[in-house]
Amino acid sequence: MTVIDLIFPYAATTRHGAAAITVRVAPRYLPDQSDDRIPRHIWSYHVRVENHGLEIVQLRDRHWLITDGEGRRETVDGPGVIGQQPFIEPGGAFDYVSGCPLRTPSGTMQGHYGMAAESGGFEAAIPAFALEHPSLRPTRN
Repeated sequence: MTVIDLIFPYAATTRHGAAAITVRVAPRYLPDQSDDRIPRHIWSYHVRVENHGLEIVQLRDRHWLITDGEGRRETVDGPGVIGQQPFIEPGGAFDYVSGCPLRTPSGTMQGHYGMAAESGGFEAAIPAFALEHPSLRPTRN
C-alpha cells in the first residue's frame, strides 16, 4: 500500500485507447457543519483525477449518483467540476474539493466524468465511496 492509497482510500482506473484515467476520492465528515437535530450531515470529498495515458484529456462533465442511508437517490449532472473543465496533461493530475449534504448519517456516492481526448470521448469511472458518520465506523484494536 502506498501513501497515495492511504490519503485516497477509493480509486478506479478507466482505459480508453491511449487514455488511462485514475480517479481517487477521500471523503471527510464535517461535524462543525452537521447537525443531528435538523437532520443535516455534511461531508467534503477531495477528488484527484490522474492522467496515466499518452494524450491530453479534458474533463467535460460529471454524473453523480448519491444514495442516502435510507435508500433515497439523487442524480447530479452538469458541466465540469467546481466551475472548471480542466485539461490534464499526460502524467498530470487535477485536484478539487467539493461537498455533499445528506439527511442521514451515512450514504454513498459514485458516478463518472465525461472526458474528451484526441482518441474520442469516454466516461471515466468515479469509484463508489462511503459517506459515514465517524460514530458508524468500526473501531480497530
